[in-house]
Amino acid sequence: MTGHNCKRLTTIDDEDLATMKISTFFTRFFTWWNGQTFGTQVWTSLYGELVGEDEFGNRYYRTKGGKIDPTLGFERRWVIYNGYAEASMIPPAWHGWIHHTVDVPPTEEMVVPRPWWKPHRPNLTGTPAAHRPTGSTLAQGRRPKATGDYKAWIPGR
Repeated sequence: MTGHNCKRLTTIDDEDLATMKISTFFTRFFTWWNGQTFGTQVWTSLYGELVGEDEFGNRYYRTKGGKIDPTLGFERRWVIYNGYAEASMIPPAWHGWIHHTVDVPPTEEMVVPRPWWKPHRPNLTGTPAAHRPTGSTLAQGRRPKATGDYKAWIPGR
């Protein structure tokens, strides 16, 4: 957990709950985008096994023993993000495993980086650094004049 002086929870017990700040408790209870919720924590401790961790601190799990989920027809795989849940934070090698593209996780097999793999760039949507295409109301400068293929709507006509 980032920004808090509590220890990382891996199982629920009285000592963990006693040391947790009330704001941390509510954040973990009601939000999924700030790491794992209590439900995910309980599910993971009961049914999951740790497969590995990536360079960003994200932890990857699967059903214990690689058990096949009868509903899905394959094993369940999930990630618990280190901090804010952003799917673009999954590196290419782990992306292939989490999406069942490859069967063997990067912890069990040497992964050769492909030439088209690029270093991670954060998702900048909603920030001042987000892409602003020409014509966007948020772009710098003035919008280019409309061409002849556009006719403005006039109320009452």
